[in-house]
Amino acid sequence: MTESPSRSGAFESEVDQRVEAFTESISFDARLFREDIAGSIAHANMLSDQQLISPGERDQIIEGLVNILAELESGEFSFRPELEDIHMNIEQALIDRLGDVGRKLHTGRSRNDQVSTDMRLWIRGCIDRVDGLLAGLQKSFVQLAISEGEVVIPAYTHLQRAQPVLAAHYFLAYCEKLERDRLRLRDCRLRVNQSSLGTAALAGTSLDIDRAHTAKQLGFEGLVENSLDSSSDRDYMLEFVFCLSLISVHLSSWAEDWIIWSTTEFSMIQIPHEFCTGSSIMPQKINPDVLELTRGKAARVIGDLQTLLVLVKGLPMAYNRDLQEDKLPLFDAADTVENCLEIAIPLVAGSRLNRDNIAAGLDRGFLDATTLMEFLIKRGIPQRKAHHAIGELVRQATRQNCRLSDLSLEDFQAFDPSLDASIYDVLGIENALSAFRSLGSTSPKRVASQIGTWRERLEIS
Repeated sequence: MTESPSRSGAFESEVDQRVEAFTESISFDARLFREDIAGSIAHANMLSDQQLISPGERDQIIEGLVNILAELESGEFSFRPELEDIHMNIEQALIDRLGDVGRKLHTGRSRNDQVSTDMRLWIRGCIDRVDGLLAGLQKSFVQLAISEGEVVIPAYTHLQRAQPVLAAHYFLAYCEKLERDRLRLRDCRLRVNQSSLGTAALAGTSLDIDRAHTAKQLGFEGLVENSLDSSSDRDYMLEFVFCLSLISVHLSSWAEDWIIWSTTEFSMIQIPHEFCTGSSIMPQKINPDVLELTRGKAARVIGDLQTLLVLVKGLPMAYNRDLQEDKLPLFDAADTVENCLEIAIPLVAGSRLNRDNIAAGLDRGFLDATTLMEFLIKRGIPQRKAHHAIGELVRQATRQNCRLSDLSLEDFQAFDPSLDASIYDVLGIENALSAFRSLGSTSPKRVASQIGTWRERLEIS
């Protein structure tokens, strides 16, 4: 029987097969094989340079690892559940081929620092992929702002019509949200990209290893300085999943908007039919299922974060086997967000506003009321007095079933006799939109400038 690298001679009996099935993680951590082999190759190079193994032994180990990598990538590698995890499966395969030379690879390290290193490498790669997808989604929103941006749409608070905005202003709002998501990921990456390799089980090692050597080979920016901390903590992982949770919240908010916009009642947007599904009984239905699932999957990612927080909240220093359970929620959160982003990019790119329907309904809801109030403020009327007056005028227009711009000059002069026909210069959707001035507003000039900024930032021609 082949020896188990994780089971020393201290045991008086073989492990129960039920325990093997209960403790295995190869069914889900096999996806770490590239990171595990990269860490092992770096470790072998360091051991050779530190004269802990010979150059010839290093070469044999690296050649063996490269061959194992090829088998893993081709699907020819046979995993053995009794070896518990990806680390032991790869190491035992190396021992089976090289004997004692293969047994030397684990010199100066433990599975504790090995798995932390693997996870940091994997998360680093995932951060870079998600960042690229976020940039792709930003580009889709900018392109939509360019093609549909001059359309004026109603903006809502409390899901009630509030003020008119350019559609481009709305689309660029998501670019801002996604940019903060990208900044959080970049900041998280700094803490992820610290090497755990060489901190061993919990206390370090008495062997003369060079941790900086392996860190440099693997592209880490620094070292985890305390071996106990390295073995015990997963805060870098929790931070990453927190970032994923916020991305999911932003995607869910966007999906909710467009689900509402696509209804017959709103009819503001046309979602590409290739991203919709039908009904098994109602032949007329074109359902925004992709958006609904995006909204729903946000709950999974938030749940994954909750799982990780509860998992680590009560663990004593240092490593505990509970941490084996960190990978499932991590992988699920990352896979879910990547999948949502991958499908959101073409969905946004292919969507179009229902311009005629939007324009036909713009006069509803007194979208120019706030601009009219600010017109009065500019004439020296206190804000609270102006606010109350416009409320009365809205009530009057509602009784007459007309727009504010349809009220007579006498109606306005009943509030303030000094008002003249210039008041109509701020009434109506186009006038209200043109009145905006402030930085960050929906002013056409401000929005055009922002589109230019985003095109330059995202390198959109």
